[in-house]
Amino acid sequence: MPLPRSLSVTSLSGLDDWTEEFDLGDAVLFEIAWEVANKVGGIYTVIQTKARLTSEEWGENYFLVGPYMENSVRTQVELIEPTNPALKRTIDNMNSSGCKLYFGRWLIEGSPYVVLIDVGFTAWSLDRWKSELWENCGIGVPWFDREANDAVLFGFLTAWLLGEYAAQCEEPPHILAHFHEWLAGLGLVLCRQRQLPVATIFTTHATLLGRYLCAGSVDFYNNLHKFNVDKEAGDRQIYHRYCLERAAAHCAHVFTTVSHITAIEAEHLLKRKPDVVTPNGLNVKKFSASHEFQNLHAHSKARIQEFIRGHFYGHLDFNLDKSVFLFIAGRYEFSNKGADVFLEALARLNYLLRVNHSEVTVIAFFIMPARTNNFNIETLKGQAVRKQLWDTAQTVKEKFGKKLYESLLVGQLPDVSKMLDKEDFTMMKRAIFSAQRQCLPPICTHNMLDDSSDPILNCLRRIGLFNSSSDRVKVIFHPEFLSSTSPLLPMDYEEFVRGCHLGVFPSYYEPWGYTPAECTVMGIPSVSTNLSGFGCFMEEHIADPSAYGVYILDRRYRSVDESCSQLTSFLLQFCQQSRRQRIIQRNRTERLSDLLDWRYLGRYYISARHMALAKAFPESYYYEPQDPSSKKGFRYPRPASVPPSPALSRHSSPHHSDDNDDDDERYNEDLEAEKDRLNIRQPHSPQYRDKSGLTVVNGARSSKKLFVQLHEGKRRGFSQ
Repeated sequence: MPLPRSLSVTSLSGLDDWTEEFDLGDAVLFEIAWEVANKVGGIYTVIQTKARLTSEEWGENYFLVGPYMENSVRTQVELIEPTNPALKRTIDNMNSSGCKLYFGRWLIEGSPYVVLIDVGFTAWSLDRWKSELWENCGIGVPWFDREANDAVLFGFLTAWLLGEYAAQCEEPPHILAHFHEWLAGLGLVLCRQRQLPVATIFTTHATLLGRYLCAGSVDFYNNLHKFNVDKEAGDRQIYHRYCLERAAAHCAHVFTTVSHITAIEAEHLLKRKPDVVTPNGLNVKKFSASHEFQNLHAHSKARIQEFIRGHFYGHLDFNLDKSVFLFIAGRYEFSNKGADVFLEALARLNYLLRVNHSEVTVIAFFIMPARTNNFNIETLKGQAVRKQLWDTAQTVKEKFGKKLYESLLVGQLPDVSKMLDKEDFTMMKRAIFSAQRQCLPPICTHNMLDDSSDPILNCLRRIGLFNSSSDRVKVIFHPEFLSSTSPLLPMDYEEFVRGCHLGVFPSYYEPWGYTPAECTVMGIPSVSTNLSGFGCFMEEHIADPSAYGVYILDRRYRSVDESCSQLTSFLLQFCQQSRRQRIIQRNRTERLSDLLDWRYLGRYYISARHMALAKAFPESYYYEPQDPSSKKGFRYPRPASVPPSPALSRHSSPHHSDDNDDDDERYNEDLEAEKDRLNIRQPHSPQYRDKSGLTVVNGARSSKKLFVQLHEGKRRGFSQ
């Protein structure tokens, strides 16, 4: 059945504004990844958020393939019988041959079909398949690498699945298989080695060797051309993994990666230049809160303030209304994620705020999961004390209100001296005494298993940030993912992000960076770097990113000390903003969310699929590559009004952070919003067919023929 597709984007560089109607016919898309219905890292977010757009494009001919993980399947997948007859025969044949495959719908937006493979069920074939891999591909996998063993099982089973499906189809189909990361890459290599009629795409979201090298504190990006990749991989005992990744990159019809910075890395480490860069998007509709996002920020901020009241009980000598909440979140990679740079910048910021006698207090959260054995008793006690004080205040308020009510009923003004009796004062004194604390507020909310060697805690000891009363920067290390069911900080991640003022992600190695992207779509300013895919993307499309609440830290061409100084400057400028300036900046940040919507970024995936089908089936499909150098992308101009930067505002001292809310009288929210909306036009779908009956894909401003499929007398073909 023909499946109509249409998409038009004008703001992104590299591809012209274009729309299309493309008769997919019997083309089938299999998207294969270890993180299908199995949350491990960022690839899960990519596939989950992109599923709706891909399902709309491919309809019933779209299947996700991943591992069967029982705990995830119970809550995320509805198991059903396959609706595709050829796929049903394929699964039945494989199950009767000693495999265990499941079919169902993934319960996310778009409800895509999933084929889940139980790799453990076929572990008896591991040695045989390892031998075959060595004989045919020259790649040996050691017995002790469990993750690589899973990759071997998963790869052979996915290649079996694709080959069996091709054999079960009554007519030779057009199969497109998209493989994500090295864990799924072996299936691609086997498809090419067995010459299956499958068009293949391989996407690397981060190179294996790159992640290992960056963790070793080397000047990675400025020495890419100098690395002996085979030796470096061998020294780190990942040579077999590196071989799987490199083989997949070279065997694929189309090789893609998620950012231009990772494309440079892949070209040097994997020795192949990516054909298409496919930036990661988000399902922005999920996060959109219309004009209520400012109210959501206020509500979530109030909940964070309640936690802070308990955490700092006995030492709450700062004004919460003049406090700024910063946070860093993600995988606990101390150097790669930039936690080392953030901590050093916080120490310098603390000094600057103290010498300037600033009334602003910065509270920095570190949300990075680490090994713990339980909650910190002192942290739990703080929340209990806060609750007790609240209950005492409510009891006294109720008695006070009752006496006030009775006094007014008889027409008399209340005698304030009689409103509270001795029992009330005793109750309040006991509450005050119970809230006294001899020790400083804890830094870590949990008991760490390896406290003495933990990088964050050791760095805090070195720089002397202990949450003392003289510190203007306080630190809270929460070594666990946030959850709304937590007895300590009962908030999920999205709600917590909305309540903060600034996300800080000074990563040294970040192929894309979903954390700052999520901040952007929720209207929260963030700090990123020119070594992250997100930071490079924003620099490319925004003339003045900092005016829109996206601060880009230079970690490529500056030393670590210079980067720390630059980050300190960013943080100090942010602390000096008035409340009105922060509101203006959040409005601007939220308007950038359309840039990160899959409705726009999904077109790069579509282009990669077109290219792969044209390479694998040249007799049926045609794709004319474009010259990226001739395309001009759009860059958001600098806002016309006074930017919310203290360098250009009237009051540059943090002492005036909440005064003079009329600073930006030139700022017109409606006018700026309308200008920004014009920069990203909504999708539209003008479509036509030419006289010969061919479906032609043309850009609205370009007459280039992008993609053609023959409708009559289709000839099947496959090119290696």
